[in-house]
Amino acid sequence: MNEVNRTIDIEDLPPKDEQDDQVGPATGARPASSIRPRGLWLLGLGALLPLAVGVAYGASQHKAQDRQVMRTNQQQRDLVPAVRVANVRAAGSEITVSLPATTLAFASANIFARANGYIETRKVDIGDHVQAGDLLAQITAPELDHQIAQAEATLSQNQAMLQQTQASRDLARVTNDRDSELVKKGWVTPQQGDTDRLTLNAQQAAIAVAQANIAAQQALIRVLRQQKAYQSVVAPFDGIITQRNVDTGSLVQSGATFMFTLMQSDVIRTQVYVPQDAAFGVATGVDAVVRVPEIPDRTFPGKVTRFAHALAPGTRTLLTEVDVPNPDGALSPGMYVKMELHIPRKIPAVIVPADALVFNGDGTQVAVVDNGTAHFRKVTVARDFGTQVEVRDGIKAGDEVILKPAVTLADGSKVQPQAAPVQTSQR
Repeated sequence: MNEVNRTIDIEDLPPKDEQDDQVGPATGARPASSIRPRGLWLLGLGALLPLAVGVAYGASQHKAQDRQVMRTNQQQRDLVPAVRVANVRAAGSEITVSLPATTLAFASANIFARANGYIETRKVDIGDHVQAGDLLAQITAPELDHQIAQAEATLSQNQAMLQQTQASRDLARVTNDRDSELVKKGWVTPQQGDTDRLTLNAQQAAIAVAQANIAAQQALIRVLRQQKAYQSVVAPFDGIITQRNVDTGSLVQSGATFMFTLMQSDVIRTQVYVPQDAAFGVATGVDAVVRVPEIPDRTFPGKVTRFAHALAPGTRTLLTEVDVPNPDGALSPGMYVKMELHIPRKIPAVIVPADALVFNGDGTQVAVVDNGTAHFRKVTVARDFGTQVEVRDGIKAGDEVILKPAVTLADGSKVQPQAAPVQTSQR
């Protein structure tokens, strides 16, 4: 017992009071100090065991997740996505352009008074159909009739004077012929011979003056009679009276009074401004169709008859005129209409669905399927029809383009093409 006590470390010995307290009855039982370290070890072991189990379970779950991620990545690498594709088709030989237009009369004239006077009668009103030469209004001017009568009297006076002068000339010629022979024989003085010769010349000059006076008077009479003719206002061509500004008794002045507006509408002249991308195909004879919003069940065919050979700098458009037959008068000048031009195509192009376009930092592209592989190609959009677009380069007719390609689709990716219906455009 003493040897055992000597081997125990001093630090392991309890205090003296505690030793006294821990000494039990002399029954031979083991002291409590020898049981306590073993209980602590068991308690620590019990606490570490769940921790070890948790660590082991977490490690197994982590490895399972890694295996799942690797399998997913492998599946993604091996997966060939299915994509909807549509065939690229060649654009037609014509470009159909629908543009707003304005109708004009084929011929239009503002009729002014060409004679001074008063309106004696007015024969037409707004909306009346007239033929070329029909009387529109009659102007009266009595003083003009007096001027014509005076001019005609003066003409008669000049003509009588001419006759008198011609008689005097004939007399002067006979006298000169007779005296010239007598002068040669010495029976008449040379002075008398000179007088007779110069008198004949003077009479001939007087005849020329009389003839000139007659010509001038005749010209004056023609002017007065033309003014008289202007008193009858007639239609210069077939058409409709669209404006009337005078009435019976109105005072009119030559060149200043606006009387009527006459328009010819059996053929309607339609003006349209064609944009630059379609202007290069515009030519005389190109077919056109006019549509009126208020007459939806009818179309009016026509043809391009004339166009400006220069584009307007401000709008880059080409002024074009289309003549449209209008025998029943369904179209009126000044209407707003839709003009549909069928312009021959000058530059080949193809049509693709708008869903095939991709816009990114590389510009406008489409994804083309070639032997199960997607390839991105840069394209140039010429015209936009809404559901479809016209493309001029980058692809060709017959290519398969992917509709709504995924953002993750990369150039060179394998794909499974599936045909999709393509919406067509009426334009």
